[in-house]
Amino acid sequence: MTAIPAETAAKQRVDKWLWQARFFKTRGLAAELAGSGKLRINGLHVAKPAQPVKPGDVLTFPLGRRIRVIRIEALGHRRGPATEAQALYTDLETVSMDPAPAPPQAGREAGAGRPTGKERREIDTLRRRDP
Repeated sequence: MTAIPAETAAKQRVDKWLWQARFFKTRGLAAELAGSGKLRINGLHVAKPAQPVKPGDVLTFPLGRRIRVIRIEALGHRRGPATEAQALYTDLETVSMDPAPAPPQAGREAGAGRPTGKERREIDTLRRRDP
């Protein structure tokens, strides 16, 4: 992927750039994020996929369970291999949105519900002992 030099770079649609930088599998998914209002360019919410971006802009958006904060380094001509796509941006920070750890599950009280395998073997040995 050949990057457009920063000094001669015009602007590019944010959905197209996100797709070319391989953050989304399809351009439609990138446009959906841009139209949802969850994407920020330089701290300002974006309301449309056609919002122009240029090198030096900072994008903040959710991706999976993480918040991605990236700086655009260059604009691309095409969607190429991942190694070339990584040259289009610098990852500034990734913040995990993992939920709080689940509380430990309480054990089942003895005699409640079906017996476990261990309990079943104990029952079988008791039955064999008692004539």
